[in-house]
Amino acid sequence: MADKSSSNAYWKANIRMIQLFLVIWFVASFGLGILLRPMLSGIGVGGTDLGFWFAQQGSILVFLVLIFVYAWRMNKLDIEHGVEE
Repeated sequence: MADKSSSNAYWKANIRMIQLFLVIWFVASFGLGILLRPMLSGIGVGGTDLGFWFAQQGSILVFLVLIFVYAWRMNKLDIEHGVEE
């Protein structure tokens, strides 16, 4: 029974982390790149406005950072729950 509750706690933490990272990625790509682009048009980055930059490059960079943070956090979570490789 303890194994089942440990497994449930592991997957609950994993799903919570995935949901958080998807929200961050959504805000960076859709929110900042599309919805809030007019508000960000006055801020210049690399010769263009910040909203355009997020639509073209920023969301990709945020996604790459999230991949590495997810891998790092999953390694820590695996160690906490005793399922590391």
